[in-house]
Amino acid sequence: MKTPKYPSLYEVNTRVWMTQLSQALGRKATLDDIPNQELDRLAELGFDWIWFLGVWQTGEQGRLISRGNEQFRREFEETLWDLKESDIGGSCFSIAGYSVHPDLGGNEALARLRERMHARHLKLMLDFVPNHMGPDHPWVKTNPGYFVSGSQTDLERQPQNFARVGNGKSERVLAHGRDPYFDGWPDTYQLDYSNPALAEAMKQELLRISGQCDGLRCDMAMLILPEIFERTWGRKAQPFWPGSIQAVREKSPDFVFMAEVYWDLEWVMQQQGFDYAYDKRLYDRLHEGAARPVRDHLRAGLDFQDRLARFLENHDEPRAASTFDDKPHEAAAIITYLTPGLRFFHQGQFEGRKKRISPHLVRMPHEPLRTNLLQFYTRLLEVLKKSVFRNGQWSLLECQPAWEGNETHDALLAFAWDGLDGSRALIVVNFAPHQSQGYVRMHYPDLADQMVPFRDLLSTARYDRDGGELLDKGMYFNMPGWAFHVFEVGDQPKRIPGQPETIKVSQAAGK
Repeated sequence: MKTPKYPSLYEVNTRVWMTQLSQALGRKATLDDIPNQELDRLAELGFDWIWFLGVWQTGEQGRLISRGNEQFRREFEETLWDLKESDIGGSCFSIAGYSVHPDLGGNEALARLRERMHARHLKLMLDFVPNHMGPDHPWVKTNPGYFVSGSQTDLERQPQNFARVGNGKSERVLAHGRDPYFDGWPDTYQLDYSNPALAEAMKQELLRISGQCDGLRCDMAMLILPEIFERTWGRKAQPFWPGSIQAVREKSPDFVFMAEVYWDLEWVMQQQGFDYAYDKRLYDRLHEGAARPVRDHLRAGLDFQDRLARFLENHDEPRAASTFDDKPHEAAAIITYLTPGLRFFHQGQFEGRKKRISPHLVRMPHEPLRTNLLQFYTRLLEVLKKSVFRNGQWSLLECQPAWEGNETHDALLAFAWDGLDGSRALIVVNFAPHQSQGYVRMHYPDLADQMVPFRDLLSTARYDRDGGELLDKGMYFNMPGWAFHVFEVGDQPKRIPGQPETIKVSQAAGK
């Protein structure tokens, strides 16, 4: 299956989906019960990847910790007003083993699902959690040396970060998995990457898992970088990712790795071998609501931007519909998904859901459909199917003042796309609540001496502009707050079958 330069990914909460299917079927559903019609629909929407969150084995100890933790329970009750014990399945990141949970049909059901997905040109992404294991994992008993251990003093001083495990001669104190800025996750134990045997065991797990899917989203991938691991635990570790990723690539050359990463370490993780890294910086700047920091971020080289995973929400972040009003939401989506990188969408995002679903829960609440957002995303996904946005060349454009002293142009973000077939697109967003004016200059010499049509792909708007003026002054925009245009520029070429494709690259001002 050939993947486009800029693919789209859809994250689904597998256990929640199975609960919905079980209710509809009147029996416990497995991965085999996912309808072919739903896979057809996801393929038709233009997705290349489906990330099935939470398919791996979890255990009873992890589930009991989730059900007994008062802080967790308060969050669960805020999500589900009619919370039941059966709704709390335990965190899907408290892993008891890298085999598909029997309730989901086991490894065999996953293999059949993957085959059905491949028949529709969909690729399967799963989770890999390198930092920790759940308390039910066999290694806790059979290989306790694989985990970071502590002392009685550690337990007394930091009971939130350590726990007593076992009894009698087997009793020991183990550290909960954590990052250096927060308390430990109580339903996990921290893996010890200063132990070469553990690093090799995790590498073998990675190799085995890679035979069951086409890509992995690696949870908090930066936590096991040697410098971060040593800062957190005071133990020296050897690099894990470069050698392990290379081993998988030798077995499966097209396998894809996506890193969940924070703290401005995106470039570092790309250099470790990851195909994609979360673009948390763009996400944060969009939430700040100012255009200039977003523009500055988009000035980065395409060698970096092409390998970012760009999102407005995921299972860890608040719902976009709960943090953005509708118009800023749409403007932020245009910027997020019409810039380079992997386009990362989340189940419930299109419908405007507002309640984040904890990875401990297996049921989600009923919420009213936000029809306006669904219509917007339906149109946007149709636009993203176009070849110019999937395989074209992106460039940032500069905006000039409409007249001296008018600084509102600083709120305008503009970029161009040039397709392999000669097609062109222009995107302009007023990322501000106020009216903004400015000129956007396009650098297409062949536009001179002709009237150039601009057709908005997300509305009925169409404009004809003199090509000479476009080259001289640029195209004038006077836009309300949070407004945007996604224009096809010029008459779109008809490619003749068998004719070789060529690419025309625009040189944006300031690049």
